[in-house]
Amino acid sequence: MTVTTDAIVIGAGVIGAAIALELNRTGLSTYSVDKNPAAGYGPTSGSCAIIRVHYSTLEGTAFAYEGYHYWKNWGQYLKTKDERGLAEFREIGCLVMCTEENGYLHKHTSICDQLAVPYEVWDAATIRKHLPFYNLESFAPPKRMQDPDFGQPGSGSIERAIFFPTAGYVTDPQLSTHNLQRAAEAAGGKFLFNRTVIEILNQGDRISGVRLDDDSEIHAPVVVNVAGPSSSAINALAGALGDMTIHTRALKQEVVHVPAPPGYDFYTHGTIVSDNDIGCYCRPETGNYILIGSEDPECDPKEWVDPENYDRNFSEQWTHQAYRYAQRATGLEVPRQMQGVVDLYDVSDDWIPIYDKSCVPGYYMAIGTSGNQYKNAPIAGKMMAALIKHCEAGNDHDQSPFRFHLPYIDRDIDTSFYSRKREINTESSFSVLG
Repeated sequence: MTVTTDAIVIGAGVIGAAIALELNRTGLSTYSVDKNPAAGYGPTSGSCAIIRVHYSTLEGTAFAYEGYHYWKNWGQYLKTKDERGLAEFREIGCLVMCTEENGYLHKHTSICDQLAVPYEVWDAATIRKHLPFYNLESFAPPKRMQDPDFGQPGSGSIERAIFFPTAGYVTDPQLSTHNLQRAAEAAGGKFLFNRTVIEILNQGDRISGVRLDDDSEIHAPVVVNVAGPSSSAINALAGALGDMTIHTRALKQEVVHVPAPPGYDFYTHGTIVSDNDIGCYCRPETGNYILIGSEDPECDPKEWVDPENYDRNFSEQWTHQAYRYAQRATGLEVPRQMQGVVDLYDVSDDWIPIYDKSCVPGYYMAIGTSGNQYKNAPIAGKMMAALIKHCEAGNDHDQSPFRFHLPYIDRDIDTSFYSRKREINTESSFSVLG
């Protein structure tokens, strides 16, 4: 089989599906190719799907606040019905503990002031009012359980936190991706599943398509790499690594599911909590469970893996995360049987994604997005479609970076912030927080 289209999108996770939708809305026909059996069945399905608006950079915060508005108005954005229904965005807010490590969030709130992002300052009494089972003693820095000081309060306590009301999470990230697929199909896009790209085709010095593992070919002058943890391997196939100063790798991640402490309905009354005093974040989960992830503190080893061959079982990391959160959550009962998610992040050197062209004409990248970009999928799709149109019109994005308008917040951003050729951004948190 050989087919021809305007653009090929490699990867049908949440960002890949959003890019396919937005390319079709600009008038380009697309084929999306994914090795999984359906859209969003890769790491997207294991995502915590948190929608938050606070980042450590101005550009990251602006992008996230813009992205929030699409989830808030999800049906309006899609303009398409899905036979499975639409994904639900639970806008329950996000509480971030103020600590010495995060500069007591002075920089974050200053950025929010510039962008008119709403937030509230909570003192310790307000935190306890909303989370009555919380022990606000300080346990910093985060530790592993074998540390003799693990579980022993240090000096001081959490005295202040910032609550961001325009935050929450999507209850079914795979369904949200299916919604995007249906919207892309309604606009003319096609999806091909259970197929792996084994070759990037070239004609002269330009991309001309892909060859798949069944020996079929799809021909197109534009190919977009949105392959998640496999993105580095796809870049190698395309010969696109030569001028990149930022690269991506696959990182194993574990997320813990534990019951809420007895007597407290965390699902109904809880909020997302980011707490770098203990190196964990959490959010409510169906059945009055608490989902607990790592904020990648220095004490947690990073397990870089081959995305095609890694141990998908829980490790001792699950236990460390559960008990670190138990320091904060009085009465938390950690079950003997491990429950949760094991999956991969696609991580760049500074944990900021690459949304960019490449040194190979016609080849583009939306990679290094795992952990903190789910929330940005709709606006990332819009920006990538606009960037591709800009570059394919003959503009030199490397010499004169494309500026993209964020329509909801009415602000332009310099897309070189996401360049493959940038220097490592020292303002990053170098963690899932971005």
